[in-house]
Amino acid sequence: MPSPNTTTSSQTLLIDADDTLWENNIYFERAITAFISYLDHRVHTPAEVRSHLNVVEHATVAAHGYGLESFRKSLVTCFEQLADDPLTNAKRHRIHSFAQSIADQEIELLPGVSETLADLATRHRILLVTKGDPVEQKDKLHRSGLAKFFAAVEVLPEKHEDAYRSLSTNHACEAATTWMIGNSPKSDINPALAAGLHAIFIPHDFTWVLEHEVVNPPPTGQTLLELACFADLTKHF
Repeated sequence: MPSPNTTTSSQTLLIDADDTLWENNIYFERAITAFISYLDHRVHTPAEVRSHLNVVEHATVAAHGYGLESFRKSLVTCFEQLADDPLTNAKRHRIHSFAQSIADQEIELLPGVSETLADLATRHRILLVTKGDPVEQKDKLHRSGLAKFFAAVEVLPEKHEDAYRSLSTNHACEAATTWMIGNSPKSDINPALAAGLHAIFIPHDFTWVLEHEVVNPPPTGQTLLELACFADLTKHF
């Protein structure tokens, strides 16, 4: 198929939110660092505590989904499993404060995002495709000031191949002219390619460890691009 920079017809751009449009995981990393410091384990190193937390988070997400409430549960569970002392109400409140620091964070758009979306929206149909808690994600979108650029918003419980196929059907997306754009190989790139869509990988230095995965090569007839920054989209669309 032709390179996207030679495509003159309107495309459908499915765009991820966290760590694609605005900073997100850096705030979780700060909260986790504060939590590990507070736990101050006498035996396990900070790296070992973090590794254990990763396992706990994986289980919590599977049971309760994504979002700050799930993150709070993970921190409390990790503390209960590793700490020598019992979890008091005061300690629980302190642990919850680490998650609350994320909720209180102002939205910080990544460089060039607003200008790039404004430009792309004049030529293409743009859909926000994210996952997590719908209330949290829609609140972040509202606070970001970017909602006006999106023709639709989809907050999915998980972003896998079937989810992309269903989304494509619901929004009448033509596979040949639809692109998933995001920073996560696991949630944005690989499942979109598996669903028959094109994909654009925009790496972020602090992508959540549970989203790490080797980027798959695109199947025959599909295109995968890797861009250095969000603003580079205007060079292709």
